[in-house]
Amino acid sequence: MMEEVENKKKYITPEELEKHKKPGDLWISIQGKVYNVTDWAKVHPGGDIPILNLAGQDVTDAFIAYHPGTAWKYLDKFFTGYYLKDFKVSEVSRDYRKLVSEFSKLGLFEKKEHVTLFTLTSVSVMLGIVLYGVLRCTSVWAHLGSAMLLGLLWMQSTYVGHDSGHYEVMQSRGYNKLAQIICGNCMTGISIAWWKWTHNAHHIACNSLDYDPDLQHIPVFAVSSRFFTSMKSCFYGRQLKFDTLSRLLVSYQHWTFYPVLCVARVNLYLQTLLLLFSRRKVPDRAFNIMGILVFWTWFPLLISCLPNWPERVMFVLASFCVCSIQHLQFCLNHFAANVYMGPPNGNDWFEKQTAGTLDISCSTWMDWFFGGLQFQLEHHLFPRLPRAQLRKISPLVIDLCKKHNLPYRSLSFLEANKWTLRTLRTAALQARDLTNPAQNLLWEAFNTHG
Repeated sequence: MMEEVENKKKYITPEELEKHKKPGDLWISIQGKVYNVTDWAKVHPGGDIPILNLAGQDVTDAFIAYHPGTAWKYLDKFFTGYYLKDFKVSEVSRDYRKLVSEFSKLGLFEKKEHVTLFTLTSVSVMLGIVLYGVLRCTSVWAHLGSAMLLGLLWMQSTYVGHDSGHYEVMQSRGYNKLAQIICGNCMTGISIAWWKWTHNAHHIACNSLDYDPDLQHIPVFAVSSRFFTSMKSCFYGRQLKFDTLSRLLVSYQHWTFYPVLCVARVNLYLQTLLLLFSRRKVPDRAFNIMGILVFWTWFPLLISCLPNWPERVMFVLASFCVCSIQHLQFCLNHFAANVYMGPPNGNDWFEKQTAGTLDISCSTWMDWFFGGLQFQLEHHLFPRLPRAQLRKISPLVIDLCKKHNLPYRSLSFLEANKWTLRTLRTAALQARDLTNPAQNLLWEAFNTHG
């Protein structure tokens, strides 16, 4: 009987499935069953980028990573009636799926352990101290301390926004969305809509030079000499032009790295505005804009309460510098890791995540400071897992990496900085190579005398 049912199944080959990966024709395979998600991509809660990047192949591991068990029941309406011919599961994927299943049975995806409550409480306390320091104190040192505390507040508020983007940190979806807008847009001035757009693409195409927006920082930074060919960004849909200015800036990026990070928030503010006022479809655009308006009301008003312009400039720069530690952390997690070209491959999900991430080792008491994201590999493999569980499951990830001879790199904060600077310096020296000259006399003069 089983053989008769098997014979009646309709199959398509991986090559035939691969033809369905264009906008307007998007098919995927999950556990060997083929689904048409063309229309679903338009309303997908995670945006259309993950589906566009993974279409035309089996995406079981990515689907399992990002969706709870309740999502499986919605797949039937997209089923094409086809099964993937010669569908096989690698040993790595088999072990990875087994681990996800075990975590689910243990209820780890639901055990948030009041982290959000503690973090929001700390943010509220810090905000109160900042307001008191600026409004009631006259000492320049009190104002400097308030600025530094505001930078730390931004970091912690961002972590709550990040967590709420990966899983529900509140009791309902509505309250969760409210937490995103308040912690992201209202408190930090960075749109949660912009974050979701870029962050989901980053997770799916971790460290792909042409698909991962978190590596595309031309003209300021380049982690690989492949950027010197003016490659096309498949995320932004435009060429990342490596011109004379890019060559100049990249040639000294290992010196400018930390200073640039200190003012990196300016770029994030700009990127937020460019997205929210673009023609691109933006979920909850009105709420995002309202949240940004809240930030650009209270932050300038707070700065205006300082007695003079030198202190105002000091306040802004100090808050930016402290918060740059968070920007630095994200760079350390990926800049020195392995990179690749091309779209993500659904069949090597575990391998790509291990290759493209670095962990930062630290004491338990520092988990709050880093928001749990020092366990970057664990977070990338299990993005729905609350940060309170990442340290606990780390030994299991290490064992799985050892079993399949895959890299698990956990560095001290200092060592991670060294690796990142070494990567930037290598690319900088390659950019100075005059065998690939920029057609600009100013560049040649600068390089010759510099």
